[in-house]
Amino acid sequence: MFGSAIAACVKGKATAMMGRKERFFAPLINVSLEDLVPADHFYRHLDRTLDLSFVREFVQETYAGGGRPSIDPVVFFKLQLVMFFEGIRSERQLMRHAADRLSVRWFLGYDLGEPLPDHSSLTRIRERYGVDVFRRFFEAIVEQCQQAGLVWGKELYIDATKVEANAAMTSVKPRFAVEAHLATLFATTGEEAGKEAEPVLPQDEPASSEPNQQKEMGPLVELPTAISPEQRSELSQQNEARHDWIEQLGAQDRTVTTHWYQRMADWHVSTTDPDASMMVTKGGSHLGYQTHYVVDGGKAHIIVGVLVAPSEVSENKPMLDLLWRARFRWKLWPRQATGDSKYGTEDNLVAIESQHIRAYIPLPDMDHRTEFFSSQEFHYDAKLDVYVCPAGKALHFDRPHSTDRSRRYRARAKECNHCPLKAKCTTSKQGRTLCRSVDEDYLDQVRAYATTEAYKKALRKRSVWVEPLFAEGKQWHGMRRFRLRRLWRVNCEGLMRAAGQNLKRLLKKRGWGRRPCPAEAMYALFLMLCWGVTCTSLGYMSVSLVSGSDYSLSKRKCLIHY
Repeated sequence: MFGSAIAACVKGKATAMMGRKERFFAPLINVSLEDLVPADHFYRHLDRTLDLSFVREFVQETYAGGGRPSIDPVVFFKLQLVMFFEGIRSERQLMRHAADRLSVRWFLGYDLGEPLPDHSSLTRIRERYGVDVFRRFFEAIVEQCQQAGLVWGKELYIDATKVEANAAMTSVKPRFAVEAHLATLFATTGEEAGKEAEPVLPQDEPASSEPNQQKEMGPLVELPTAISPEQRSELSQQNEARHDWIEQLGAQDRTVTTHWYQRMADWHVSTTDPDASMMVTKGGSHLGYQTHYVVDGGKAHIIVGVLVAPSEVSENKPMLDLLWRARFRWKLWPRQATGDSKYGTEDNLVAIESQHIRAYIPLPDMDHRTEFFSSQEFHYDAKLDVYVCPAGKALHFDRPHSTDRSRRYRARAKECNHCPLKAKCTTSKQGRTLCRSVDEDYLDQVRAYATTEAYKKALRKRSVWVEPLFAEGKQWHGMRRFRLRRLWRVNCEGLMRAAGQNLKRLLKKRGWGRRPCPAEAMYALFLMLCWGVTCTSLGYMSVSLVSGSDYSLSKRKCLIHY
């Protein structure tokens, strides 16, 4: 009978009684969360290598001296990091995730029976902190990366990527209708009393770009400089007149308009996210933003500058502000700045070259749009201040162009109309004209870079230095679409995402420490060694059975398999 049972098992015909698992939970006694989280867990390594106590200093001014104790700011930023690493898209989902995960509870410092913060508290804390605290958190991570030797500082790369907004195209309405509706909806009650009504912004639309600004800053302390009071006054007026893209959080400068072009965002606005603007992608038209990165040229790919701007803002406009802030904030002395052709405007190139930084940026080809001679085929004589055309005729200075930054040169009409090369030069009866920038020397210097190997290497390096960071953010960290709305909120989200990407490099630099070797790997290594020994033995045993060439071939196969 015992033999028949064995035979049935071998043939797969043995039967077994179906089991039933009853649900029963015994109360935990003398169980510590410290014992339930593995010693080599990721959050243990993160807590051991990153001390977040510095955030308390950043947010000290946003809290009162007395009252009910609030959520620890360290816990808030730990939750933000959990959201980044786990790919979570909402605070509600984040707190549900934290309630289920023992490792997250341990990382936050909350015991099993201790209630976690409510998800709505995280939103109110973000409203209190504003962009300034998130930017200081990002810069604190960059500072630690710099102390760890991850920031090289000799090369800077800049690029931008399109990110969809958390709003649909169906929410786009005429701007004048939306503004009139908001002014009527949020009018004060003083209008009923015969007073002048003033529009009041809703709670989700802070009046300033930084909601945590509760009191006015004191007067700035002027540092001693070697410039005269007249120069100081002139520079102050220029700084007040210019549009500071970082201070304005990338908002469009609507004071600059032209008579022949009107922005679509000036006429239409989304009622869901008024700061988002329409952008064209491969999938069609969407509302969105552009995330700008300034990346260090070192091997760690550290992000040293971040800005989120509406998609209506051209990529080249915030470039200089981002470069200068990264340069002076981190005390960098870059020898080159690299970007694609979208950044190749005259203002950007001249500003970079004037600071003795090589602008490895392609200039847009504006000369080969027609079949006529390009300006590169005209020789400029600096001593005589004339251009010489391919036929040997001179183009003399005529008058300034549309601005004082450009000069117009014109050939004599009589010489130009009788020239045998006129069909290849111009159709004008007034003579061929050329415009020369007053900073043409800088532009010629940038054009000369295009033939050097360093220039070509920098452009190749840009494509593998910045774009993979965008791909990493979109593939793993929810960068394809913002989860928040309004410009200051998406800047908070962008800064936090960039800080997380830098933190991953910092953790890799500081190392994981010594971890136990997996038993499965040791077992696989043991089997591989045994198989290699067996194959080698079989190869030697077959010497008498095969020829010399066959023996060498069989031995080679065994070694390759080993």
